[in-house]
Amino acid sequence: MDLISLFKTRRSYRRFDENRSVPEEVIDSMKEAIRLSSSAGNTQELKYVFVRDREKADKIFEHLRFAAYLPEDRGRPKEGERPVLYVLVMKDKNKNLKWINTDAGIAAANMTLAAWEKGVGSCIIANMDREDIAGILGTDKEMEILFTIALGYPIHRSEVVPLKEDGSIKYYVDEEMNYYVPKKAAEDMISII
Repeated sequence: MDLISLFKTRRSYRRFDENRSVPEEVIDSMKEAIRLSSSAGNTQELKYVFVRDREKADKIFEHLRFAAYLPEDRGRPKEGERPVLYVLVMKDKNKNLKWINTDAGIAAANMTLAAWEKGVGSCIIANMDREDIAGILGTDKEMEILFTIALGYPIHRSEVVPLKEDGSIKYYVDEEMNYYVPKKAAEDMISII
């Protein structure tokens, strides 16, 4: 798949085939994408926890909020549709690194593109109960969870569509629970001088 096709189709996916685990080769590709990510000052200060353990993953799921624009019954994965892998992106609370959130965004983009190239969809989630999740994982108290990436093989489509006439940016689902994500036109966001 060419790069622009990857960008167009690497959307947020929220419903997955729980019977398909993410293979080691995909995880290895994601880890390499993290390792190769740009980092301000080359500090490489972020830490990552990959959670494949089903029991821990189920507990984490209970502390995540999915699809804020949708009613919970339409946005939250049901049993059999939950993510099979989580990656928690964390930073050290004691280090005041000015660009760490930029580094985290770059790493997330690299990681999710590496997964999507192999057919594994993702959803980056910042709306969660961080302390509860840290307790489930027993992470070092000095580490702060920035966000979680939920992953698995999608069981729905997620497509980019033009903005509606009213200019709404809110994504929506159809009767088959496929996602449609309105995007502004390039000329509405970009100036070339």
